[in-house]
Order: sequence, then structure tokens, then C-alpha cells
Amino acid sequence: MFRLLGFRIGIDPLFLVDMDTTVSIAKEGLSTPDVVVRGNAREFLQEVVSGKHRLRADEPVSYGGGDAAPGPYDYLLVALGVCTSMTIGYHARRKQIPLETITVSLRHDRIHAKDCEECETKEGMLDRIDLQVELTGSLSPDQHAKLLAVAAKCPVHRTLKSEIDIRLNPAAS
Repeated sequence: MFRLLGFRIGIDPLFLVDMDTTVSIAKEGLSTPDVVVRGNAREFLQEVVSGKHRLRADEPVSYGGGDAAPGPYDYLLVALGVCTSMTIGYHARRKQIPLETITVSLRHDRIHAKDCEECETKEGMLDRIDLQVELTGSLSPDQHAKLLAVAAKCPVHRTLKSEIDIRLNPAAS
């Protein structure tokens, strides 16, 4: 389901190393951003810096991209899947539950709101993320159920389910 990060022919791999991560908001006395994304108007391919980490993002060919890296929704699913797995693992370690492995599989779709009985929205389209968790180890049915309940408590899950205030601001000149 997820594509591996790879370099696309014609892109200098050193660009990722040399990428300027400073932004103008630092001059305004605001905090340094957690993530910086840079691209150009010619293509979807984006270079991403998150602290000391370098990533890329692109769109699939079917959407006009070059499929050189995961797309934005892939990264959204990665964030939710990683957080879910980490939260389950942390809880198991803390409670000394004999959990061995965690596999989280995710899928994103757009669905008609009328097809979602448990949703508040009843008109138009909405986003659906299906999340499947597989746990291995010598788990009792009670331990298995508790770990699945913990999965919904991961911070990214809670963020996605909550009201989100995204503030779009122009960069300082």
C-alpha cells in the first residue's frame, strides 16, 4: 500500500542535504517551524525537512505527479498508523503485556455521507479511514481487547477526530 521513498531521475539527491530550512517567520520572532515543505510550480514533487530528517512527497502519475514519493494522504495514513502502533506498544510495555508485534494497515477513501450511519454529517462526501490492527503474542482475550481500545487513544487519532484550527498566514517579506 505504501510506496518507498526513492530518488527521481533528474533530481539532485544533494538538494535534500543542502535545502535551506530557514523561513521568514523566524525573523518575526515566531517559533521555528516543525516542518518545512518546498516545491515549485512545475511539478508536484516536494522536498520536506522535519528536524534532521529529509523526506519527499509527490502525487501518483494518475493525478499528474511523478510517483517519486508517497503522497499527502499516504503521509496522513503513515502518521496515524505509526502513532497507533507506538501507542499500543508503549501501553503493552508499561503494563508488561506479552505483545510481540503490531501491524497497522490503513486505507483512505471518500464516501457519500448518507452511506455512513454513525456519522453526524448526512449530506455530501466525507473522508473515511479504515484502520486494521493485528497483534501477535501470548495475549489473553482481555489483553487483546484492552490494547485495541488503547489504539483509539493515540494522539494523532485524537487530533484527527477533534476540531482542528488551521491558520493560514502569508510569510513575512
